[in-house]
Amino acid sequence: MEMFFRELQKYPENAPFKFEETLDIKQELLDRYADQVIDAEKFTVSGSAFADQGDVIVNYHVTGKLVVPSSRSLMPVDLPMEFDVEEFYVPSKAAESRYPKDTVVFVLDEEDKVEITDSVIDNVILNIPMQVLAESELEGQEDMPSGDDWEVMTADDFDKNKAELETVDPRLAKLKDLFPEDNQED
Repeated sequence: MEMFFRELQKYPENAPFKFEETLDIKQELLDRYADQVIDAEKFTVSGSAFADQGDVIVNYHVTGKLVVPSSRSLMPVDLPMEFDVEEFYVPSKAAESRYPKDTVVFVLDEEDKVEITDSVIDNVILNIPMQVLAESELEGQEDMPSGDDWEVMTADDFDKNKAELETVDPRLAKLKDLFPEDNQED
């Protein structure tokens, strides 16, 4: 889904260019982010674009669904997605300075194209949570992954193990009697 910057500059804020489209971005997601995406349904994108001080502001809403690996077991997990995006497109590097540093601003090249599909793909990836768990993992029904000399454990299990490790080794227990005044403070 591409639009041309010069065409979008004709739409004022009170009468923006409106768009709605269904995008099939599954193959692009699998090609670019195979380790983060297992499958994807079509995404619906609806939004508007308007001119402001010679720049173009694009706002859009995305809905769709991904299948991503669980961050714990790598099991496939359905992940419904719904989010909003606001981006600013400017004709030159000088115009970029009008916006705060934390604002998403794109400086257009000679082609004069505003490419929404690439933006949707990037924002879909950015909106995948850091921790994605299968329903059974959330309910505690799944065993934690483990292997030779390693295992994944919950924070509570870690705290229990840490407390057990802090107990005195019985072979060293007699050393406590060497300095009885230090033992009274504990």
